[in-house]
Amino acid sequence: MLRPVLPPSAHFARLNVPAPFDSTRTRALLLDIEGTTTPVNFVYSTLFPFAAAHLEEFLRRHAADDDVSPLVEELCRQREADTQFPHQTSPASPAQSAADYARWLIKRDSKLTPLKSLQGKLWDAGYRSGELRGEVYSDVPLALARWHAQGRRIAIFSSGSVLAQKLLFQYSIAGDLTKFLDAYFDTTTGPKREPESYRRIATALGVLPAEILFLSDVAAELDAARAAGLQTALSLRPDVAAPAELTHPGVHSFDEVFPDT
Repeated sequence: MLRPVLPPSAHFARLNVPAPFDSTRTRALLLDIEGTTTPVNFVYSTLFPFAAAHLEEFLRRHAADDDVSPLVEELCRQREADTQFPHQTSPASPAQSAADYARWLIKRDSKLTPLKSLQGKLWDAGYRSGELRGEVYSDVPLALARWHAQGRRIAIFSSGSVLAQKLLFQYSIAGDLTKFLDAYFDTTTGPKREPESYRRIATALGVLPAEILFLSDVAAELDAARAAGLQTALSLRPDVAAPAELTHPGVHSFDEVFPDT
């Protein structure tokens, strides 16, 4: 059984950490990406700039495609309804309107579903060309292989589209890791800060909520998962600011999670 790992610094003296999760009843692991499997800097310094730089060219070529035109239409509708967006000039075309709005949303790390779907399509070209390679923390490949060998199901839940998730792990710096992953969930399942999303995931995985361990670096997401009955653990990666007080078991490395004995 994994014991919670407490950070050493003095400002963590007052901790309210629940009982650790249970290896014997955990049949599935649900993983966040940013700050959990993947460095935050990769998302903000590589993926987002790549999408922003290639938006206009991609939409000029593909705006009329059957799988892209609905995204363009939705982004245009959202743009017109968004009172915070600076409507300075009328765009020359729906594709230009969608591109302008999408770039603005990217700068704000928007979780808007059509934006995430469009980003996934942009990254698809980058991964396939070799310009992009998915970054994962060094402990991730061995942990995925270990949990898979232990017979546990492994799923991803991220605000990035399912396509973007699959690409990151398929074209990772450690090789194709999708062979260890059983399922992927994005915002079409529901918001990450609502308990109902985690109940839906449990149903889709065919396990009880209490048999799932969810790892994320966002306490609010863990709160929602715990409210749905899941076990939870806070990812305490060195490149992510830790909270002043832990309300979930802390994990610094996947090496700590269900190691082989």
